[in-house]
Amino acid sequence: MWGPSTEYLWGWDLKAGDTGIVYGRSPYNSWLYVKMDRVNKYCWISPYVVDVTGDPKRVGVSTIRLPITNALYAAPTGVKASREGDQVTVSWNAVWMTVDDDRGYFLDVFVCQKGNLVWMPVGRLSLPDQYHTSYTFTDQQGCSRASTGLLYTVEKHGYTDPVTVPWPPFGAPPTNVPTAVPTDTSPPPPTSTP
Repeated sequence: MWGPSTEYLWGWDLKAGDTGIVYGRSPYNSWLYVKMDRVNKYCWISPYVVDVTGDPKRVGVSTIRLPITNALYAAPTGVKASREGDQVTVSWNAVWMTVDDDRGYFLDVFVCQKGNLVWMPVGRLSLPDQYHTSYTFTDQQGCSRASTGLLYTVEKHGYTDPVTVPWPPFGAPPTNVPTAVPTDTSPPPPTSTP
């Protein structure tokens, strides 16, 4: 995988007997950043699908480096987020891609849940093609830092540059409900004093 989750693009298949060296670990979960000998490339892999010799916690945390390509397709436009209570829906305009290249979109999001900022990668499993242009997250109040998100277009060669999601803060008025404006602006009747 190109990142530490099954939501990222698939890099290549591993075969029984493949070996490699662990160069790092994910800052968010137990996935490992490895260089596989047979393909001579780096990738992310779940430690539950390989036998690891040694303690992977002794290697440093690695940065997620996505293959960025802007040659064929653009980043999403019209990105917006609306909140209804603790539900935040992120939506955007579709990016046209050929059927062969189309791998949908990827949201790299941190949301507040039970007082903790939680990493929520959403990609190839939930947003598999150019026609899936929204996703709803549960985002609660109670975190010391604000929730954030990045959105990418994904095609078979990689990811576009990301677009920042304009995340609505908790407690903001719902963005999809019209604001009531009073129509009677006359002053209240005078009060009499005895």
